[in-house]
Amino acid sequence: MTAPTPARTADLESHHLRRALSLRHLVFMGLAFMAPLAVFDTFGIVSEATGGHVPLAYLTILVAVVLTALAYSQMVRVLPFAGSAYTYSRETIHPAVGFLVGWAATLDYLFLPMINALLSSIYMSVPLPDVPAWVWIATTVVLTTVTNLVGVRLAANANLVLVGAQVVASLAFLFFLIRGIVTSQNGASVTLTPFVLEDGGAGPLLAGASILALSFLGFDAVTTLAEEARHPKRDIPRAILIIVISAGAFFLAITTAMQLLFPDVSALGSIVAASPEIALYVGGAGFQTFFLVCYMCAVLGCGLTQQLSAARLLYAMGRDGVLPKRVFGFVNGKGTPALAVLVVGAVALVAVFLDLSEAASLINFGAFVAFTSVCVSVVVHHVRTGEVRGAKALLLGIILPSLGALVNLALLLSLDGQSKLVGVSWVVIGLIALLVMTRGFRKPLPQIDLRAADE
Repeated sequence: MTAPTPARTADLESHHLRRALSLRHLVFMGLAFMAPLAVFDTFGIVSEATGGHVPLAYLTILVAVVLTALAYSQMVRVLPFAGSAYTYSRETIHPAVGFLVGWAATLDYLFLPMINALLSSIYMSVPLPDVPAWVWIATTVVLTTVTNLVGVRLAANANLVLVGAQVVASLAFLFFLIRGIVTSQNGASVTLTPFVLEDGGAGPLLAGASILALSFLGFDAVTTLAEEARHPKRDIPRAILIIVISAGAFFLAITTAMQLLFPDVSALGSIVAASPEIALYVGGAGFQTFFLVCYMCAVLGCGLTQQLSAARLLYAMGRDGVLPKRVFGFVNGKGTPALAVLVVGAVALVAVFLDLSEAASLINFGAFVAFTSVCVSVVVHHVRTGEVRGAKALLLGIILPSLGALVNLALLLSLDGQSKLVGVSWVVIGLIALLVMTRGFRKPLPQIDLRAADE
């Protein structure tokens, strides 16, 4: 391959992220992004939508996630750079497609920190109802922003502690749930009902599964840290599989126990803030307090990683020049895209003016667009390079990613009407911006030659 021109190489080197993350850091940051304790929030919503089949909905989304994780694992070995789905689509399919995928993905990356800030206000209103919601929102955003500005390694080390607190709380929660089932609390008994789908239930099941995609976004976020991992081609694929397998097993165990104990969620006073109520029911006031403390650890850990990953996506697009380079492509002396971090923090503060349902409706569309595009990128890459010889290459390069694209597309179409309307509207805005930047596709999009500069 032709060597990169000095101008191009200098441009890339001037926008350099610091490689400081090990496999351990990547796994814990991915798990922190997913906020394992958030499974208790979506439980009530999905149980109501699926008629008491949350575990089966998790199995359904897990199929899509595993197929997508395999696709991400392949693409990060080929393109170990920041930007995730945006970069993969840009390099393998077309720069214009990459821009639209990245634009769509900003829906989940930008608004997840907002939802996280909203959750902090919802949960802290349980023990401290007199404190205004905006105080908790602002405090959460400021803490995560300052930590991310200090540097990626501090955020990673903080997440080791914060995820550890979630694991302890989750195991305690599972213990109390199992104890409740064994003692027939709330009339609970061991049954396969949560996994048995009634006639005509496929539509609600897919709708519920599409909501649960939020639970698995951590493995996707890890790929945005490719330029800050010490060994990206080795460690990020490993981190992806560890995150998906461990999280999937945890979600299935917790939701099965919860569904057996609470087959009818109408018994809960609040679906959105169900966790504290369930904690009080199964473990008493002491456990509820402990759970709330651990949940705030989850909020901070999740907020740190969500903001960090969103900033890296904006950084990748800014470095290419498809977003304002002086803002989003800027890297400070600590190797941090500082202005991008501040922009994400500012967007998260908009949570003061929204409720949880309004913010949540903006997310899943972008996630499924990104998932589908990565699966398609794998197919395109293998076809273009001719790497489809042999049964294994055909399976991993064509069959499984094609199946993954179809499953993710089906889940995308299963989203509620508001989510699809907001998502399509956002993509149309991106398309208009693309037409302006390219003067009706007569001018190429600006970008850095990542492949050449990496050699």
